[in-house]
Amino acid sequence: MTVPVYSDDNIFAKILRGEIPKDYFYEDDYSVVFEDIHPQAKVHLLILPKGKYTDIQDLLENATDAERIGFFDAIKIAAEKAGINETGYRLIFNCRKDSNQDVPHLHAHMIGGEDLGPLQNRK
Repeated sequence: MTVPVYSDDNIFAKILRGEIPKDYFYEDDYSVVFEDIHPQAKVHLLILPKGKYTDIQDLLENATDAERIGFFDAIKIAAEKAGINETGYRLIFNCRKDSNQDVPHLHAHMIGGEDLGPLQNRK
């Protein structure tokens, strides 16, 4: 099994260090939320832990309880703040090679604000 190695050179690490300016939609001690630069829906937010976790598996296996709870609390708060907690949203985690994860820092895509249709068209 190939487990990704965290790189401090990834774009999200640079954003978290303030090297790349970004307006946060939400921030707390454990997580940040900001708008995706290539939105796939009316609402498209990225939720990142502040800790150095490559993917959701890494967070679940290695984060403290406070970090895990804080990350999922940020998801809840972001949905409420975006006004999509009642109408619904899709939460996407790309995890490792087969998912085509392109940045080795855990991030969840929260998309909503409109009818997203089925996840896949089944034939």
